[in-house]
Amino acid sequence: MSYEVEQKFRVQDPEALQGRLIELGGVASPAEQHSDTYYNHPCRDFAETQEALRVRRVNNQPFLTYKGTKLPGTVKARRELEWCLAPGDADGSQTEELWKLLGFREVATVTKTRQGFTLSAEPSSFTVVIDEVERLGFFAEIELLVTGPQGVDLARQRILDLAVQLNLEVSESRSYLRMFLGLDSGE
Repeated sequence: MSYEVEQKFRVQDPEALQGRLIELGGVASPAEQHSDTYYNHPCRDFAETQEALRVRRVNNQPFLTYKGTKLPGTVKARRELEWCLAPGDADGSQTEELWKLLGFREVATVTKTRQGFTLSAEPSSFTVVIDEVERLGFFAEIELLVTGPQGVDLARQRILDLAVQLNLEVSESRSYLRMFLGLDSGE
């Protein structure tokens, strides 16, 4: 069972952050275009349960993502399940049609350009992304994946320590969806 542990930060100078990541040994991956279409369950409100269900298109390649409820703590941690929909559903439209037939409601689509970096560290490598989110601006996310809840606290501390090294000071607890919709904390 894997858990995603991540913290988001507002970024004033994305070029300076890229430079700092490279100084620390970060390896850049090609920039990607993301389009995330979120859905709400017909019988429970994901905004209240702090869950998320989306079709994410990365350079038009569709993925299905479910994010479970958040574990208590200031750095976000929760289960995440994700899988590629292609080739059976090459653009994600069949999955979205099925969800709508089952009563799921489309909430919003958030688009962004994402530049990812891998930063090697023991016991596991960080993923750091710099996002330019349409209508919202620039953000960085620092993420670690852990295999069980027992690794969450150490991952949280490692993320906060790296944020200090990267001069990231203004954390943002809301998801891009909540910011996009103008909502307060939660998912």
